Amino acid sequence: MSVESAERATRLRQLLNYHAHRYYVLDAPEVSDEAYDSLFRELQQLEEQHPELITADSPTRRTGAAPSEGFVKVEHPAPMLSLNNVTSAEELEAWRERALRLLPAGVGLEYVVEPKIDGLTVVLHYVDGLFTLGATRGDGLIGEDITANLRTLRSLPLRIPVDPAVGPPPKRLVVRGEAYMSKAEFARFQAEQESAGGKRYVNPRNTAAGALRNLDPGVTASRPLDLWAYQVVAIEGGPVLATQWEALNYLIRLGFPVERSQNRLFTDYDELEQYCLHWGEGRDKLSYEADGLVIKVNDFALQERLGYVGKDPRWAVAYKYPSTEAVTRLLDIVVEVGRTGVLTPRAVLEPVYLGGVTVSSATLHNADYVAERDIRIGDTVVLKRAGEVIPQVLRALTELRTGQEQVWQMPERCPVCQAPVVRYPGEVAYYCENPACPAQLVRRVEFFVSRGAMDIAGFGARQAELFVKEGLIREVADIYDLPSHRQRLLDMEGFGEKKVDNLLEAIAASRQQPATRLLTALGIHYVGSTVAELLLGRFRSFAALAAATAEELSQVEGIGPRIAGSVAEWFRQPANQILLSRLEAAGLQMALAEDRPAAGTRSLAGKTFVITGTLPTWSREQATDLIEENGGHVTGAVSAKTDYLLAGEKAGSKLDKARKLGVPILSEEELRRMVGLA
Repeated sequence: MSVESAERATRLRQLLNYHAHRYYVLDAPEVSDEAYDSLFRELQQLEEQHPELITADSPTRRTGAAPSEGFVKVEHPAPMLSLNNVTSAEELEAWRERALRLLPAGVGLEYVVEPKIDGLTVVLHYVDGLFTLGATRGDGLIGEDITANLRTLRSLPLRIPVDPAVGPPPKRLVVRGEAYMSKAEFARFQAEQESAGGKRYVNPRNTAAGALRNLDPGVTASRPLDLWAYQVVAIEGGPVLATQWEALNYLIRLGFPVERSQNRLFTDYDELEQYCLHWGEGRDKLSYEADGLVIKVNDFALQERLGYVGKDPRWAVAYKYPSTEAVTRLLDIVVEVGRTGVLTPRAVLEPVYLGGVTVSSATLHNADYVAERDIRIGDTVVLKRAGEVIPQVLRALTELRTGQEQVWQMPERCPVCQAPVVRYPGEVAYYCENPACPAQLVRRVEFFVSRGAMDIAGFGARQAELFVKEGLIREVADIYDLPSHRQRLLDMEGFGEKKVDNLLEAIAASRQQPATRLLTALGIHYVGSTVAELLLGRFRSFAALAAATAEELSQVEGIGPRIAGSVAEWFRQPANQILLSRLEAAGLQMALAEDRPAAGTRSLAGKTFVITGTLPTWSREQATDLIEENGGHVTGAVSAKTDYLLAGEKAGSKLDKARKLGVPILSEEELRRMVGLA
C-alpha cells in the first residue's frame, strides 16, 4: 500500500462524510447524487484493494448517515437496507443467474417491478389500525421520529383500513414508503417562493426531505408533500402474505397510496428485461422524479432463502439508468486544432462510466473556461454529459488537492504545425492561422465524412488522420480519388481487402447524398443542416448559390446578414470554386432533386428487429431509420418476441441468444430485399 493511496482514502472519507452530512442531515447537498456515487465507488475500490485502509468511520461501512440530534431516535423492527445497482441487460441477467444458482433446480421466478422514487424513505407504524409512529430511514437501523410531520401528509391514512368494509386491521403493521413532492407541485412551490422572495430549492427530493425533517410541523404542513407505500416491513394479527404482489394489493385495500400505474408483475424474464430496457425512455413524463426501477423476487419464501450479501438483499436489485454526472481524475490537458483553426483545450481523463458509456476525454471549451474555474492538471473533477451527448468538465474538487496539481495555459504556438497562436480582440477563441496546418485538414475531412454530413461508413477520425499523413488526401475532393489508390490502401497495415472494398463502396454511395448534405459537409461558417436546407430550398443548386449576392442570400427567411456574408465570401474564394468543380466532376449532387423519393413501404409492419454487429455499409441509425420507415420496430435486446436479428460483423451474445431462441437472422442484403431495395 502506497502513502498516496492512504492519503487519498483519508481525503475521500472526509469528503464523503461531509457531503453525506449535507445530504442526509442538513438536506442541503452541494454535489449531485452521481458525483457522490462516483467518489463512493472510488473509496470502495481502494478499500477492496487495501483492506487495511478500512476504518470505523468509513462511509462504506454504513447505509446512511447518523440521525439528527434534533429528533428522538427510533429503532426499526427490521433493517431498512439499500439495494445493489445494475445498469444494463447483461448485469440484470447476471443478478438473476446468481439468484437461480442459490435456489433449487427448476424453481421458477416471478418478479415485481416498482419505480425507484426519488424522495425520503419513511417507516410508518400502526397499532390496531391507528398511526402511532413515523420515522426516517436514518442509518438503516435507527431513524428519527417525525410522526408529527408525517401526520400533515394528506395521503397518509391516520387510521386503517380507510374503508371499514375491508374488515378489522392487523394488530400491528409497519409499512415502508417514500415521501416525495411531485414535479408540478415543486414547480408551483418554487414559483410561490420566488414571488415572495423566499429560498430557492435544488430539486423535489431535497425540498420534501427538508420539510419532513423540519422541527416545526407547521413548515411541513405548508409543503405540498405526497406519499407512496411499497413494503410491509412487519405484520401481526393480519393475513399471511406470501408475495410482494399480495402485499402491494393488501396495502391498496387498507387505503395506502400505492403507485399502481407503474408497478408490474412478470412471470417471463424476457418480458421483464424488455420492460426495463424501455421504461427509462418515458420516465421524464412521470409526475414525480424516479431514477430507475426496483426489481424484487415476488415470493417471500424465496426472498428469505436468498438472504443478503453484506447490506444488500440478494432478492432485489435497482435498475439504474445512465447517470449524467461522474467524478474522475484529470490526467492532462491537450489542445486540439479544429477545421477552422480554433484551438480547443481537451481534458484527458482517467476512464469513467458516464451516461451509458466509458469516457476518457471531455471538452474544456476554451482557455477562459479553464482559468475561471481554476481547473488544473491532476485535479479530481466532476463531469457532466452536455445535452446527454458531449462530456464536459464542470468543476474541480479542490478539497482533494495534494499540492501537486499544475496550472495550465494556452500554448503560444500551434501544437501541430508550430505556427504562432493568435487571439483577436473581443473573441474567446485562440487560432492557428496557418491554412496549411495538417490538423485543420484532418478535421475538415473528418467533418466532411461524418454522419451528419456525407455519412461515409467506415471513414472516421483515424482514417482521416492516416490518409492526410500518407499524402492521399490534400483536400476533401481527394476522397473521391481514393478508388484509384486501392492497391496503396491494401498495402497499409490493418486494411484488408474486405475493409478496403467496403470503404470504397461507401465512398461511391455517398455520391448519391442530396445536395443539402454536401453543402453542410463543406463546413462553411454558420452553415449547418438547417441553414443548408433553407439556402438550397430557395436557390436549388450550387451554381445559383455561387451567383447570389450577400443581399440576395439574406432575403431567405431565417438567413441573417452574418450567415449571408459568410456564404457569399466562401463562394467567392478561387480555391473553393476549384473544390466545387472537382466535386461536381466526381459525380456528387450539386442541385436539389426536383422529385422527392417515395416514402417507405409498410412491408415490415408489426415486425420487431434487433440490430447487432457492424453492418457492411449502413450505420445502426441508418438501419433503424429504414426499418421504422417501412413499419418495423427496433428494440435493444433479443427475446422470444423478436421477429428478426439484423447481424453484421462481430455480432456477440445477441447472435447466440437469437440462435438459441430460433429467431431468424438477416444480413444487410437480405433486409434490402425485404424492403425492395435489392
